[in-house]
Amino acid sequence: MKTILLPYGKTKLELNLPEERLAGILESHAHDFKPEKSESELVRDALMNPIDSPRLKELVVGKKNIVMIASDHTRPVPSKVILPEIMKEIESGNPDATLTILIATGFHRLTTRDELIDKFGEDMVDHPKIRYIIHDSTNDEDMAYLGILPSGGKLIINKLAVEADLLISEGFIEPHFFAGFSGGRKSVLPGISSRTTVLANHCSKFIADPHSRAGSLDENPMHKDMLWAAETAKLQFICNVLLDADKKVIAAYAGHLNNAHRKGCEFMNQLAGVKAIHSDIVITTNGGYPLDQNIYQSVKGMTAAEACCNEGGVIIIATSCSDGHGGESFYRTFLDEPDNQKIMDQFLATDAEHTIPDQWESQILCRMLLKFKVIFVTDAPEQMIRDMHMDYAHNLDEAIAMADEYLGKKDSKITVIPDGIAVIVNPSDK
Repeated sequence: MKTILLPYGKTKLELNLPEERLAGILESHAHDFKPEKSESELVRDALMNPIDSPRLKELVVGKKNIVMIASDHTRPVPSKVILPEIMKEIESGNPDATLTILIATGFHRLTTRDELIDKFGEDMVDHPKIRYIIHDSTNDEDMAYLGILPSGGKLIINKLAVEADLLISEGFIEPHFFAGFSGGRKSVLPGISSRTTVLANHCSKFIADPHSRAGSLDENPMHKDMLWAAETAKLQFICNVLLDADKKVIAAYAGHLNNAHRKGCEFMNQLAGVKAIHSDIVITTNGGYPLDQNIYQSVKGMTAAEACCNEGGVIIIATSCSDGHGGESFYRTFLDEPDNQKIMDQFLATDAEHTIPDQWESQILCRMLLKFKVIFVTDAPEQMIRDMHMDYAHNLDEAIAMADEYLGKKDSKITVIPDGIAVIVNPSDK
């Protein structure tokens, strides 16, 4: 028997599989990478040695309106580690400077004070030289128009970023299921963009593009829009980190918004790239808290399984989803239409100007539902899972038994992906 621990919320689930059924385990090599320095030292070193950029302490000289874009509550960015080091840099170059932190909620719900404290620490949330503003993509009064994206959509972002005399960002780099990688330019689009801009960028045509996949940047149409948006917004300096399975910093990159990000992506690709092990059953997760708070976010972890599950097979995902579905329109897309093919046909017939909220997540989920049975092991309500055309299991053993019954055999090989958002699954011969 093989025992594998799967991250689930703030705990771990124990998966016990007979050795003969295990096809393989796909894990990021980040688990094996052990930096010689502490998390704070890694961030500090990156800030002291920025890539293709002056140091932050030089950039802040004479600046009165410094804005830093920071990730929201759905991202495991260790801001408690990053922000103190950034503040040291800012204060060393400009002792009188104050900092506005603009929380990049993108299309997510607004972040609460408790979530800010959990992310930054109470001392930083109450810091006298820092104020926090939560971006609301639906509030047109907060927005400013900056031009037309390469794809033809309008670039409209939070005016606090436009009015800044220095715009910087923090974030983390991981494989992203349609933007290639997180981090870097993504803090602007979708991070602090308007609803109009996010909907145009996340259109069905781009989602359907085969280059809009984890690990892909160069030919990715979504990345091209995102990079143009960050450059146009004059994002001058970034600090991005890479994390291990315990959400600890193992590397940090600071400096030029694209060059520093690319360096981090190159290293992440070395760590996260794995060769697909195809099987009839694939078990995955969404990496635990905070990324598995809802069904919406959990679609990401499912795409790693999609890359190695035989068509007609079963994807099992263990994901807490303590916050429910994560998007009303996302949920209602499936609740209101029982036929997955009709849902997909409607998406593909929708042009960029008429993209509906959460369509991209629904489209990717629908793509998988058309090819696989999907079973959720989750804290979300059972009826909610069934409303979204998926099956519900109380635990992993029950999920495997359901998969066996569906496939009509009890010896199907099983591939396990302990952290579905931490890997880039590359093609392999079946």
